[in-house]
Order: sequence, then structure tokens, then C-alpha cells
Amino acid sequence: MPAKLYSAALSGINAKIVEVECDLSPGLFNFSIVGLPDAAVKESKDRVSSALKNSGASPPSRRNKRVTVNLAPADLKKEGPAYDLPIALSYLLVSEQTKFDSEKKLFAGELALNGNLRPINGVLSIAIEAKNRGFETLFVPKTNAAEAALVKDIEVVGAVNLIELLEHLENKKLIVPHQNSKINLPLVEKEEESEVDLALIRGQEKAKRVLEIAASGNHNIIFSGPPGSGKTLLAKALASILPKLNLEEAIEVTRIWSVAGLLKEDRPFLSRRPFRSPHHTASGAALVGGGAWPKPGEISLAHRGVLFLDEFPEFSRDVLENLRQPLEESFVTISRAQGSLTFPAQFLMVAAMNPCPCGYLNDTLKECTCAPSQIIRYKRKLSGPLLDRIDLHIEVPRLKYEEMSKESFGEASKIVRERVSKAREVQASRFINEGILTNREMSIRHLKKYCALDETAGKMMKSAVSSMGFSTRTYHRLLKISRTIADLENSENIKPQHLAEALQYRPREEV
Repeated sequence: MPAKLYSAALSGINAKIVEVECDLSPGLFNFSIVGLPDAAVKESKDRVSSALKNSGASPPSRRNKRVTVNLAPADLKKEGPAYDLPIALSYLLVSEQTKFDSEKKLFAGELALNGNLRPINGVLSIAIEAKNRGFETLFVPKTNAAEAALVKDIEVVGAVNLIELLEHLENKKLIVPHQNSKINLPLVEKEEESEVDLALIRGQEKAKRVLEIAASGNHNIIFSGPPGSGKTLLAKALASILPKLNLEEAIEVTRIWSVAGLLKEDRPFLSRRPFRSPHHTASGAALVGGGAWPKPGEISLAHRGVLFLDEFPEFSRDVLENLRQPLEESFVTISRAQGSLTFPAQFLMVAAMNPCPCGYLNDTLKECTCAPSQIIRYKRKLSGPLLDRIDLHIEVPRLKYEEMSKESFGEASKIVRERVSKAREVQASRFINEGILTNREMSIRHLKKYCALDETAGKMMKSAVSSMGFSTRTYHRLLKISRTIADLENSENIKPQHLAEALQYRPREEV
């Protein structure tokens, strides 16, 4: 009779249960793995054989004849080394070298040649799926145990090597299950010391106000200004005023980083919002995700955090156009011949650019040396539909000497973050039954319900739309920004002054 264990395969950021079956049959010696395995899974037979031998067990050999391992469902692509552990255990069961009850147990882990267990990617997603499918115990490498233990109501057993795990399964020497991990922020205060604090940035009060609005409602920003005016510094300071991740957001972000293999062994979860800053030479696959079997890209790694695109027009136009769907829908769908995968991409984008190739167009001190044709080509790298999806447009001018040299400090990030957190709490309370968290995520249905304008504000909006040529999308974005500004003032209704401020952050001429 074949032996059967359970493992899991990653599909995007989700996991699917996989049955690992092992059978011995007469014939010429052969160790084969079937079920749509990739190269890493096919190589598992060599790792398993050595690990079993060095752990004191009898590995597959000519005496055992044909060894067949089936990973079901057979039409689901299997990749990575996580199947080493269940393959080894299923072989030990079918060859009667061990005996244990495999019901309600799920196994995942990579084997070293000496039998030790090495960490794998995507353990948090595997633990969530195991719990949802009714499994009672999850067996993983010890270094992955803390991450898996973020999921409650499932027992997590972390083992150092194959011998230790077998002794546990045979009830010879039990491993103490890993206690459920609690998401807390023990290192945040220390990490904040290295952040760019708003108080250290001289001048640029309007840009700082835009950062506060963006952080409160999760609105996208584009900064434009000459070199050295502080665009990059402002973008980095945004991270210091964002509110802390709540439990739901922390698990979302941790799942993505776990699948991408970016979690550190001493940090099983992310306690702070991610800040990603890809270089302008990044490819489309690097930015939105991709590969033969798609992996999360920068926009997904920045989920619930910040994606900073410096030198915005220097990115390839084709690469930037890939941002249209994620900016609008907060997720990205990547299609390949094998199927389609969807990754979350609810990020706050901050773009920074110079007004022209030399950077000094309309500068008060330096003269622009660009030809008109160069300026046109430079600006055409950014399409109108892409710019229309960016909420807040702000110019960052050159600072005067008096502003650069003044000794007084502005508001500290801690003070601004308190206001931002209160605004986010207002939104969380408002959208408690809506399935969204921030104003930027509002749909047309939400706009009608929460962003009604009084008569004065309505007339102001009508005049602005007529004179500035706003699109329907821009109109909706203005309502969302106005709602955020009202939330910062703890105002139940959108007032004319809130709309007036929102109008300041839209360009008069859409590109």
C-alpha cells in the first residue's frame, strides 16, 4: 500500500494542499517524482537519499527497486525544496522503517545532506491554509516555527533535523510545540532613531502638508523640482509619519515577504510598513512581478507601505504604464501560459522628477539649458492617463539661504504621525463594514455615501472642473482628498475650505 502525507504548494501568495504519495514496486531500480515538479523538486530525490543515509535510515536503493513519488493534484505546478521532508517521511513509512499516524498533519521543509532541516519560503501562507483546511499540526524547520506560529488554533512543531522529528512522531522524545507568536513592535522605537524626521527638513512647509495628507488617506504623490530641493528627503520622511501596521495589515505584508523569501530569520514578521525604492533601470517584471512562475514585484513588496520612484521619467515608459492597473485597482494580475496569479498592491506611491532634463526649468537662480524639443520629449515619457492616477501634484522649489540656515526646527514626525493615526482611526470607523481601510480605496458607491458636497462646495467644484478640464477620475480623486483633509480636522462634512485646499494639489493643465 502506498504511504500518503500532506504538504502544500505556493500559488501566488496563497497555498494549496498537496498530497505526497510514495509507492514501492518491483522492477529495475528507479526513483521518480511525478506531478508537474520543477527542477528543484526533481533534485529532491538526491537530497532525500543522502539525508536518510546520514540520519541512520536505509535510503532508496537497488534492493527497493522502483520508488515512485506522486505529488497530487498532478496538474498543479510544484516548485521549491519544501517537499523534501514529506517525501523522506513517506518513503520511510512505505518501506516500514517508521510508523506514525499522519492524519491531520502537514509537513514542509528542505533537507540538507546531513539530515538537518533548512528554512523555506511562504510558511505563513502554508500555516493559514493548513488551519483553514482543518489540519491540527504543522511540522516545519525550527527557523520557520515562529513565523508559522503567527497563525492561531494550529499546533506548530519546529524540528532541527530529521532524527529529532522522527523521535517526536514515534513518541520517543517529544518536541515542545512553538507558542503562538504575538505581533508587537519591540524594535520600532530604536529603528525610528535612524529615520529622516520631518523636523530636520528645513522649509518646504507645503510639501510637508502634502505628506501628511498622503499618509492620512493613502494618496499618491508626485514631487517636481530642481536638483537638491529636497524631493528624495521628503519621500524618505514619509515613512516616519505613517501609522503602525495593524494585525491584519501586518499579516498581509508578512505573507508577501515570506513568499518572496525576504524575511529575516530573527524577524518572523514585519512590524513596520515597507519602504521600497527600485532603481529607474528596473524592468517591468521587477516592478510588477513576473518570471516563468510569477513572483511578487516591488509594487507588491510595498503593499501597505511606500513605493518611491525617484527620477520618475527615467523609468522606461513601458515599465511605468504597467502601474496603471495597480494604481487604480490596488492589485496586479499576471498571466502566463500556465495560468494567472493575482498579487495585492495597495501601496502609496511617491514619485520625484525634475521639471526638465537639466532640472532647472523655471528655476529662480539657474537658467535652463534644455531645448524645447528636449523638454517635450522628457515630459512625454509620462502619459496623461498615468499622471491622472496620481492624487497630489506638488512643486518643490529651491530653498533660500535663510530657510536652509535657520536653527529652529519644524514639527517632529511623532507629532504629525499622531494626527495621521487619528485620521486613519476615523476612516477605519467609517469603513468598518465596507471592507476598505482608507479614503483612497473608496469606490463610486462610497463617494456618494461619504463625500457629499454642500451647495457652496458644489459650485466651487463645478467651476474648477469647467475651468481646469478635470476628468471624471480626477473629480473622484478630488472628493477623496477633500474627505481626507476633513478627517484631519475631525470634520464630519466636507467644507469649501477642504475642497479649496485639495484643488491646490492638482495641475492646471493635465499632460
